[in-house]
Amino acid sequence: MRVIYIHGFNSSEQSYKAQAMREWLKGFDVEYVVPRLHYDPRLAMMQLEQLIEPNTKLIGSSLGGFYATYLSQRYHLDCVVINPVVRPSELLKGFLGPQYNPYQDCHYKLDIEHVTALDKLYLPALPEPWRVLLLQQMGDEVLPYQAALNYYQTTQQYIDFQGDHSFQGLQRYFPAIVKFLKIT
Repeated sequence: MRVIYIHGFNSSEQSYKAQAMREWLKGFDVEYVVPRLHYDPRLAMMQLEQLIEPNTKLIGSSLGGFYATYLSQRYHLDCVVINPVVRPSELLKGFLGPQYNPYQDCHYKLDIEHVTALDKLYLPALPEPWRVLLLQQMGDEVLPYQAALNYYQTTQQYIDFQGDHSFQGLQRYFPAIVKFLKIT
């Protein structure tokens, strides 16, 4: 079984959540993959699609949760999304222009083509909501948690009433993640 962790916007494969999940999964018979995603959504999606094989499971955080949702529904894969962004095209319109990803030490320009590419990946409804587990903290200071609660309302969910965008105490949910993804 392959488990792909998908990091968020201006993050990297070295994120705390990615590394904590790697440590937890060492006790299981899985291939854990955390790619360093390109800032261009079209290239990031190509990277991710190349990693999908039979019996792949997905875990995505923030923008990675958006990508995981799309891939889950397109390829019929189970996924866990952590404080996911629902409509990144709307959110990122306010960030057009020069960007710096300190985790990848990368300067780039976010432009309207990137936003348009994200909009093309948006699914107005989830055809297979049973494939998604939402982990959401209502104290998320970056993304509006209500958007995720509404969008993922037909999925299995764990909602914390506090927390933040980094998802405080994620390790409490590792057993639920493993159970949902049927990792043995």
